[in-house]
Amino acid sequence: MKIAVLSDCHDHLEHLGRALEVVREEGAERLFYLGDFCAPFSLAALAEGFAGPVDAVLGNNDGDVFLLCQVAGRYPHVSLHVPLAELTVDGRKVALHHYPEIGLRLAESQAYDAVFSGHDHRASVEQKGRTLWANPGELMGRFGRPSLGMWDTGSGAFRHVYLGEGAE
Repeated sequence: MKIAVLSDCHDHLEHLGRALEVVREEGAERLFYLGDFCAPFSLAALAEGFAGPVDAVLGNNDGDVFLLCQVAGRYPHVSLHVPLAELTVDGRKVALHHYPEIGLRLAESQAYDAVFSGHDHRASVEQKGRTLWANPGELMGRFGRPSLGMWDTGSGAFRHVYLGEGAE
């Protein structure tokens, strides 16, 4: 299964829209979002732009939790997990968290096949023993090119896709 991994949009709807185009082109069947939508309208745009299952965690800039929960509740394919998502997807144990410090500890625990975290806006991928630990980078574009991640649950491969360009 192909899963798109996105983080840190910070209300940059143009970048989010382009990322969702890439997600569709890549044939993603599911989407993980790692926090910092910022305004609830960004969550609505994500939910309306991707029809498959969406699992999202909140970030430190997602201040209106009440309204974010209301928005998520309007979309049956969206699950909002606070503060951690622990999932089994395609036979793989997965954890989602906004903060990389916590993501690192989750990966080091070896309790998961894959751990995804965001927050620092830096695209990265590492293997921690048996566990893949990856950050898709940022959609915001604050520190450079906006990016997202694509994870293949079958092969376990993770790669970054930079908006406007091919994978790296």
